[in-house]
Amino acid sequence: MQLNERKISRRGLISAASVLLAAPYVIRGDCALAQGGEISFVTWGGAYKEAVQKAVIEPFTAETGIKVNVIDTPDLAKVKAQVTSGNVDWDVFDAPSALGASGSKEGYWEPLDPALVDADDLALPADRDRVPFYTFAGGIAWDPAKFPEGKHPTTFAEYFDYTKFPGRRTFRDRPSETLEAALLADGVSPSELYPLDVDRAFKKLDTIKPYVASWVAATPQTVTLLQTGEVDFSYTYSARVKATQASDKTLSFSFAEALIGTEYLAVVKGAPHKENAFKFVSYALRPEAQAPLMEQLGYNPNSKKSLTMLSDSARKWLPDSNNPRNVILNDNWWADNFETISRRFKEWILT
Repeated sequence: MQLNERKISRRGLISAASVLLAAPYVIRGDCALAQGGEISFVTWGGAYKEAVQKAVIEPFTAETGIKVNVIDTPDLAKVKAQVTSGNVDWDVFDAPSALGASGSKEGYWEPLDPALVDADDLALPADRDRVPFYTFAGGIAWDPAKFPEGKHPTTFAEYFDYTKFPGRRTFRDRPSETLEAALLADGVSPSELYPLDVDRAFKKLDTIKPYVASWVAATPQTVTLLQTGEVDFSYTYSARVKATQASDKTLSFSFAEALIGTEYLAVVKGAPHKENAFKFVSYALRPEAQAPLMEQLGYNPNSKKSLTMLSDSARKWLPDSNNPRNVILNDNWWADNFETISRRFKEWILT
């Protein structure tokens, strides 16, 4: 198997996880023979962490004896500080599109052994230093009890229309996904989005900035702020809204226009428990780990076999691969631009 550097097409990313193949799953034998130990796993909190704990971490520990210490909220700046100082505390990093690609560009990840995963079972191929975990959908959420049909935004243009849809908003505290939303709101076609017109995006963000109540770092807040009434509309993820369906404060999510990204697993350069970290990454890509996790999250698994195991109720949360309004986040573009634009974005928020 060759680990790929790749540019992913729109249909390739959304549809890849829907290709059903019957190739046998292969896993390196020594992964099943671990003699205990531990790792740290930097991941996202709330319902997501609970799902990962139940579907991946607990069975992994039961099989290998390796304890997984969970750390909330992946932060690439902290990875940079650890790697450049040579004082690395983290092992496995749960990285969304731009963070995974930028970390690779900057040399923050360990090279991956091709034998860690079964290439034939992956909908999206592994890169030299990170492997796609799943694909996610980001979009607009609201409380349907507070905002019935027609009273809430469903597209990014509407999300930026404070006159038609007054209320407090959220955005992530990073430029990736936020700049894309701004340009879509400003009328840029999904097919012409990249390379991003950064100045135009910031100009559009200036128009909504006074109405953004929270620039969210910790992903669970994208829904809890809605549920507590601290904001009226929120940029969040379909899995976060899916998780509210079992609560007494159910939220709704718009699939009218979504940002589709790839979540990666990477091992931090110089990780203190590197070999155990590789074993965890390998385990997390198994069909028997991916299926129960994506059943709870409602995301597209990267294991093709696991897709066949999803229920109809989980599948209804997958984005429509034929929706021309959906945008595939361009990881290659962000790899070259994330660090520079992040500095500008942080300064802009504070002004």
